Amino acid sequence: MLVDIIAHPHWFWLTLGGLLLAAEMLGTSGYLLWIGLAAVLVGVFEWFVPLSWTAQGATFAVLTLVCVFLWYRWMRHREAHQVPNALNQRGRQMIGSTLTLDTALQNRTGHVRIGDSSWRVEADRDLPAGTPVIVVGIEGITLRVQPR
Repeated sequence: MLVDIIAHPHWFWLTLGGLLLAAEMLGTSGYLLWIGLAAVLVGVFEWFVPLSWTAQGATFAVLTLVCVFLWYRWMRHREAHQVPNALNQRGRQMIGSTLTLDTALQNRTGHVRIGDSSWRVEADRDLPAGTPVIVVGIEGITLRVQPR
């Protein structure tokens, strides 16, 4: 078996790449994906252009770094052009909504009921109860409101 691996090193790299890619399917980290891809690329390259084991190892190391770098660049580009969303950020989802104050704001702060919960609100000035307000921002767990 060792003689076959030495005689046909491309099978070693293709098998290693396949095993790494299969192991990646068991996890969700993404680390083995790029190492497995590099091993497969070395196997394909070795199939067409025979290299020494040292050159194959160096090619594998360089391709691993190139694959990871390209993935990093792609993720940064994708993240920069992604539209921010408010999924699972309940306070941000409320920005722009209209509420009615149940109680008067004293010292510019108070509470308002939204659904089955009570939220702390803060405005630029004291407001009487029954005032319709718009949520313009959120600071921690406090909704910033202004009169409509």
